[in-house]
Amino acid sequence: MAVTKDEILAPAARRSAPPPIQSEAEQGMVKQYMLLGIVMRILDHDIRIVSHSGMKLPRLYESMLRAVQDRVLLDLAALRREFRDAGIKVYEESQQKDGIVAKYVCRGYHHQFAMVWGFVKAESERLMKTYLRA
Repeated sequence: MAVTKDEILAPAARRSAPPPIQSEAEQGMVKQYMLLGIVMRILDHDIRIVSHSGMKLPRLYESMLRAVQDRVLLDLAALRREFRDAGIKVYEESQQKDGIVAKYVCRGYHHQFAMVWGFVKAESERLMKTYLRA
């Protein structure tokens, strides 16, 4: 039985195939995850500040911020379920001089997603406004 050239090259061609293109929805999920983490840190900071401030009604403002924090936590939990269903796992988030970077695995392939601080600030403010309106 003779082996053809195509049969020899076929496994090599399969190995060098490019990884599947990551969808915009998957990248959007990672972006949302990173931003929700930032919003949680902002809320934690603000709750500490409000509780130690000389405001007239600190418990009222603290309870309002905690209610927003609860909604953010619920959204984070839902997003983690979507990650599990989509085969996404964020394994590293790092803050750098110019922005934040997340490294993650999506369907077995490693990716990274970065956002500069100006964008992070604007998007986290936008996200906070949506939570405060609700």
